[in-house]
Amino acid sequence: MKYIKCRWLLAMIMSCSLFSCTNLDEEVFDRVDAGIYYQDETSVQGAVAAIYSKAAYSYLEYFWYLQEFSADQVAWRSWNGGLWGWDEALKFALSSHTWTSESTIIRQTWENAWTTIGLCNTLITDLQAISPVSIRMTEDALNSYIAEVRTLRAWAYYNIFEIWGGALPLNISSGAEIPGSADTDFDKGCKIIYDFIGRELDESVTDLMKEDGSGKTRNRMNQAANRMIKMRLLLNSEVFIKQNSYSECATLCQNILNGDYGTYGIADDYRDIYSIDNVECPEVVMALAMEVGQVNTGWMRNMPFMPYNCWDYFGGTYSQSGWNCVCLAPSWDNSGNVQPYGGTDNPKSFLTDYGDKLGAVYERFHDKDIRKQNYVYNETTGNYQGIFLKGAIKANYGKGAALKADADRDGQDLVYVDQVGTFLNLGRNLETVMSPRWGETNSGVRLVRYPVYPESAGIDFQNIDEVEFRLSEVVYTLAECKMRAGDAEGAKELVYKVKTRYFTDKSALEQPGPGFASFDMDWMLSEWGLEFLGEGRRRRTDLRRFDKFTQGQWWFFGRATDDGLSYPAKRDRKYEWYPLPQSALMVNPGLVQNPNY
Repeated sequence: MKYIKCRWLLAMIMSCSLFSCTNLDEEVFDRVDAGIYYQDETSVQGAVAAIYSKAAYSYLEYFWYLQEFSADQVAWRSWNGGLWGWDEALKFALSSHTWTSESTIIRQTWENAWTTIGLCNTLITDLQAISPVSIRMTEDALNSYIAEVRTLRAWAYYNIFEIWGGALPLNISSGAEIPGSADTDFDKGCKIIYDFIGRELDESVTDLMKEDGSGKTRNRMNQAANRMIKMRLLLNSEVFIKQNSYSECATLCQNILNGDYGTYGIADDYRDIYSIDNVECPEVVMALAMEVGQVNTGWMRNMPFMPYNCWDYFGGTYSQSGWNCVCLAPSWDNSGNVQPYGGTDNPKSFLTDYGDKLGAVYERFHDKDIRKQNYVYNETTGNYQGIFLKGAIKANYGKGAALKADADRDGQDLVYVDQVGTFLNLGRNLETVMSPRWGETNSGVRLVRYPVYPESAGIDFQNIDEVEFRLSEVVYTLAECKMRAGDAEGAKELVYKVKTRYFTDKSALEQPGPGFASFDMDWMLSEWGLEFLGEGRRRRTDLRRFDKFTQGQWWFFGRATDDGLSYPAKRDRKYEWYPLPQSALMVNPGLVQNPNY
């Protein structure tokens, strides 16, 4: 259910006029004259499609790394202290909160961040200069495309605003001039960027399309997606501009739920959100269109978690290969005697024995939650069950021969344990709590967020659209606003309107769940994590807003060391924001580094 396909030639042409913050000496080629290129609505559609395709590539990989690896649920796991999967600590720096302005991952994210904004700037300038009559369009239709691209730009700016805050430049020009930071004062810069995003959204919303329940707008920035970006801005305004906007945010949430900006609903079956043809799901507000050979981020869909021989389990022959370098934060330490397959026989729980309110992902799912089982595809029903891989992993969804591990357990049975450590004592003797640097091959539960279909189903999982906005986020946002206003019962009721779909035994919903004694703010933060696990949001809209990103303790923080370096239970607050890359500062003297770096 794709709206428009990308035009690669157009993307190449438009890329010549991109905005860059890292190369002052780049050659800027003459752009194609707008009056020559834009002949009709089809040519405008092609230009907009090119932006969507570039946005998917730019924001679904590196931003996922920075938001998830740095948080409490997902970690980059290397083996034998870095003998495998180390990549010069490229991504491990995120999991351990040890990045600097010279970290490669920071530079790569920065370099990938600006292309979408540059394309938006160019197209907005072009479309605003065109007479709608000259391209056989109505003024309303042309304004709708302009509003769509402005909303795309606001979304792109919001994503980078969460990363770099007020150190960002504000660039809305299609010219070659490269601006510096929005303000030399970081807080003032935050307010400038914040106001710009809010203004863009408010000025664009009425010209956008409104979903009528047909799903026709769900691959595009529509009215509801616009309002959800504004909702995110308001929800996090204390982080961004030190201003409480929860009341205004709650009102906006209620308007969205009332259908003021389109027809949506909470899916009865959560699998409809992530399966093929998910744009037909009423919960999906906006999803980035994916299609193999056109726009494909399949290497980011489950593959970071998967072993190299994962297709023996799923029954596919896809070109994508598992990375085997990512796992969920473990629920258990390494106490007890080592088992032959890895793990120990008497571990202590980070959730109960240690009392952590963060991390311990798998055990935070209630045992009666239907998601808490290994992923299995049912060819009879054409649907799947479960979202994890844990325990002995065997071919053909657990019915065949045992899959074999690689690296430090090469040739041994692959058995995923909910622990992380050197159970073979390779590189370093096993310790009670170890960082993800020491996670051997069998360490950690794996996540299957989007379904993988067997070859016999005739469905390529890489064609599933990538969900960016769904209605449950609005429900959870309103719930948090109620919680912050003192209405814990109202928050509970809203969360469980979504959560009921995961339970056949509804009595399980009467308790706050594993690790919590009451429906409080810690419970609310945990519920955010369970509902949106692996969806690229844990740091950005969860931990920072609850002041847990540097001040919260999970897993190895405060308990493990590496090379004489201790990982403190609470980290330096400078890590609340990422630093501008040193390479950008060197070529653009107008940029001002984030505070404390």
